[in-house]
Amino acid sequence: MRIYKKFNFEAAHFLPTAAKGHPNSRIHGHSFEVEVAIDGTPAADSGLIMHFAELEDRIEDVRQQLDHHFLNEVSGLEHPTLENITLWIWQKLAPDLKGLAQIEVKRPTCREGCIYSGPES
Repeated sequence: MRIYKKFNFEAAHFLPTAAKGHPNSRIHGHSFEVEVAIDGTPAADSGLIMHFAELEDRIEDVRQQLDHHFLNEVSGLEHPTLENITLWIWQKLAPDLKGLAQIEVKRPTCREGCIYSGPES
């Protein structure tokens, strides 16, 4: 079974590898939506995989590190592509979040996103 929690953040960035003159080479901002999915079996006593308040507490630190920040200055996000942002979030959450199954980062106004389901075995 899978549960998920979504959060949003606003941030600015630029892509250092974008061609000179390309819009992505200039500082610009986005509204991001992130979905964190957890796989597990509901506990017999509670019927829960994880309480959503606990999941929200675990992701709040990550959200705070991203929200209203210049992503190029966040350690590990010097090249803040959707792919790198998604992987960065995974790496921040995976060590302490049992059952982490998937991270999805979307830019809804751009109609694009990235999904990461962990390292291949």
